[in-house]
Amino acid sequence: MKHKIKPVILSGGSGSRLWPLSRAKYPKQFLPMLGSKSLFTQTLERAGTSYGFEPAVVVANEHHRFIVNEQADKAGIALDALILEPVGRNTAPAFAVAALMAAKADPDQLLLYLPSDHVILDMPGFHKATAVAAEAAAAGSLCCFGMTPTRPDTGYGYLKAGEPLAGVEGAFHIDGFREKPDSETAVQYLESGGYSWNSGMFLMKASVILEEFARLQPEMLSGCREALATVTLDLNFLRMEKAAFSKVPADSVDYAIMEKTDKAAVVPAEFGWSDVGSFSALADVQQADQNGNVTNGDVMLEDSNNCFVHADNKLVTLIGVEDLIVVSTDDAVLVTPKGRDQDIKQIVDRLKREKRIEADFHTTVYRPWGNYRGIGEGERYQVKEIVVYPGKRLSLQKHHHRAEHWVIVEGSAVVTRDDEELLLSENESVYLPLGAIHRLMNPGKIELKLIEVQSGSYLGEDDIVRIEDDFNREKDG
Repeated sequence: MKHKIKPVILSGGSGSRLWPLSRAKYPKQFLPMLGSKSLFTQTLERAGTSYGFEPAVVVANEHHRFIVNEQADKAGIALDALILEPVGRNTAPAFAVAALMAAKADPDQLLLYLPSDHVILDMPGFHKATAVAAEAAAAGSLCCFGMTPTRPDTGYGYLKAGEPLAGVEGAFHIDGFREKPDSETAVQYLESGGYSWNSGMFLMKASVILEEFARLQPEMLSGCREALATVTLDLNFLRMEKAAFSKVPADSVDYAIMEKTDKAAVVPAEFGWSDVGSFSALADVQQADQNGNVTNGDVMLEDSNNCFVHADNKLVTLIGVEDLIVVSTDDAVLVTPKGRDQDIKQIVDRLKREKRIEADFHTTVYRPWGNYRGIGEGERYQVKEIVVYPGKRLSLQKHHHRAEHWVIVEGSAVVTRDDEELLLSENESVYLPLGAIHRLMNPGKIELKLIEVQSGSYLGEDDIVRIEDDFNREKDG
């Protein structure tokens, strides 16, 4: 790269239109939607130091902080900073906070803002467009990446390219932003040419975007400064006080800055981009069979056409249907016509109103030390499969209402039980009576897997008294 570019990875979304694959506490950016790596990991890699970028800054929902750390560690990518948002305020405050932090070291640092949940199939094409956008940003423009439309899509906002940007081949002034159009208008955009989909990816100088915040959104910028003044370091997390950040006005960077500035530019490009904003979009970036069907998992189709079918843990069969989306996980099944997949958010909103756990969690729940999955339950018992990563340990804890039995099925474990310390191997077990102070640790180099049987009068996750915790989770409140 000719210019030094610092990626800012935006990871605050919940991916509600991809429920039940995506859940609020483990959303789509952390899932392997395409290939074996998560969208978040793919984003980190395409903007990695191996391609000449500076180490990345990640702005994330605080509930996802351990997932960000785990996936960055597994990818072998060291983050420059991990900024936690205590509440969601849309993209504009995230842009301002990252720019304020970058400007302390270098006011003219080039910042590449990338959503963490996009698919890009053509890596060289992406880097080529980034080099053009960097030239535009270095010259003082706030540069968008505009995706050349391939169809009259009504799910994207559009950018109208104007005159070429002087001295930067391949970049243009923006004549205007267009809201998501109706079908007829989208066809007109496609036929007339000169329009691009607004990808939500941007490249700009820290100093220039901060100047525009000061001119166009002074209250928001002031609030972000005040929130940053409250930052404390927790492990490798930069935490802003919730009360301070909650006062910052919420808005998207498109509305707050880009549609009002006179410095907006666009680099039209094609590099196999998708925001994976729906199951239809996910199907578009996968190979269909001769009948137009896209399938993932154990799926069997008879006389069915143009369907998207995802099966996690069980066989899913379809007979004599067309244009359906069917998604089966171990705790939920979604069936909808393809044209209605934008309405999945309505189901998620209903799940939240009814306080259904399926809105937030998968049956596999991820923790900083590993994960657990419910595999059976009754009136006074439940059974879980627990995985502990090498070298990790759970908090030192006790329960008021339940006892536990642990059976080791893979790896080895060091178990603290009151004043005892026990080393257990495969096929060995331990009993933890109600009230016992206990801890589980994986001392080995492979994952520890065990079966936990809980029994007692109350089995909720809030019956945990943490005495000592490696991950400072008492800060979660």
